[in-house]
Amino acid sequence: MKQRVPLTLAAVTAALAASCGLAFLTAPAATPAAGARGAAAARMPVERSVLVCPAPSSSDIAETTYTSLSPATPGQAGAKGAAARLATTEGKAVLEPKEPGKPVAATVSGAEAPALTGTAQGALAPGWTAQQTTKVAVGQARGLLGLACTAPGTDFWFPGVSTAKGRQDYVHLTNPDDTVAEVDIKLYGPDGLLKAKPGTPDLVTEVKPHSTTKVWLATLAADAQLPDVTAHVTTRSGRVGASTQIAEDGVGSDWLPASDGPAGSLVLPGIPADATSVRLIAFAPGEDDADLKPKLSGPNGSISPAGKEQLHVKAGMTASVDLGDLTRGEAGSLFLAPADPKKPVPVVAALRVVRGTGAKQEVAFIPASPPAGERATVADNRLDDKATTLTLTASGADAKVRVTASPGTEGGTPAVQELTLKAGTTRAVTPTPAPAGGKGPYALTVETLSGGPVHAARTLALPTDGIPMFTVQTFADDRSRVSVPRAVEDPSILVR
Repeated sequence: MKQRVPLTLAAVTAALAASCGLAFLTAPAATPAAGARGAAAARMPVERSVLVCPAPSSSDIAETTYTSLSPATPGQAGAKGAAARLATTEGKAVLEPKEPGKPVAATVSGAEAPALTGTAQGALAPGWTAQQTTKVAVGQARGLLGLACTAPGTDFWFPGVSTAKGRQDYVHLTNPDDTVAEVDIKLYGPDGLLKAKPGTPDLVTEVKPHSTTKVWLATLAADAQLPDVTAHVTTRSGRVGASTQIAEDGVGSDWLPASDGPAGSLVLPGIPADATSVRLIAFAPGEDDADLKPKLSGPNGSISPAGKEQLHVKAGMTASVDLGDLTRGEAGSLFLAPADPKKPVPVVAALRVVRGTGAKQEVAFIPASPPAGERATVADNRLDDKATTLTLTASGADAKVRVTASPGTEGGTPAVQELTLKAGTTRAVTPTPAPAGGKGPYALTVETLSGGPVHAARTLALPTDGIPMFTVQTFADDRSRVSVPRAVEDPSILVR
């Protein structure tokens, strides 16, 4: 018997909070201003940002690089009084940015690298970004694992996880606050909600203050042999950072961030040109089935995959479809739109992407992502011309974007490039703009100047021993500015 999944009040509240910049950003106090009641709100830089990074690896030979940047914000005061710090849950600092526009990096080795939490204030808060990139050269969990550190929240969807033999999928939960967080994890397969194992009918994971824990998803379900599952992570109390780490025997490993949505239309950007296998996984919360039309956006427009023109997703169930090597040598992005535009049904989705063949395969995951918006940044790009590919997709109207490469962590001069995108197309930029004379990892910032919306992703490729190791990170609006209502003097409130 299937169980339908309603869109909960918590999910709606979290979505509204995130869109308003209130879930993890603190706006500056409003100052009185002259003008009529109801004057337009001012757009002001945020004053505080919080990030959470999960523990990167359990491998003794893992090499992890952390890179952080606060983009320079026009009109923002100088760095005086500003502070940013990524630290272990015990309080030991790993990264401490000092100045907007200049990235910093640190490298750690082995399985002891811990989860990190951090706060940025003042001029370092707007758009503060951190990335962790882990390389494991050999072993069961070998691969290149990349993840942007995330803001804590209360509601996360992970389509594309698995409880099958040969997969080790862990949800990492990190609590940055002073109170205990109580977390629910529910799994949904092709027939609906998975039954819990005996003795765990209502499993709640408690995450202690300033601590982290991980949960192996296969231990939560009685039937542990499903290749495509959707995990729904919610909090009963508190908030956490949540990401899923996936290792697949013989294929590789990477992180799966939470999907954007639920929404009626989604974009999954950044499919590499040489992908040998692409698998789409989708889930429909709520009471209605969803009929979706997948389309591949490439340099010349968008097309429907032959024989895969429509995907039916039953309410409360996970659906998947193999799209094969649909890119055929050209990088692209996947559009998911309702078959009937008048009847959109909210869904979440992700892609499992493989490069290489046989024993030389590597896997990565691309969740549905929001537009890059006003400004978005991905850190830890490498100076090798072939290492970094930027994918830009105009999902609606024509668009113009500005791409800025920061200095390297060890110096260099920023580089700027403006690009025009045609509606419905995807453009792969490689080599991407890079700092002149740069040394060390650098960050890429995408700003939408006109048109759009624009969706973006960065592929980092670091081949090792013939294995095409890679990871893909999507861009999301950094919400560096929030609307602050203008206040006016109104003595009449004293007599109302």
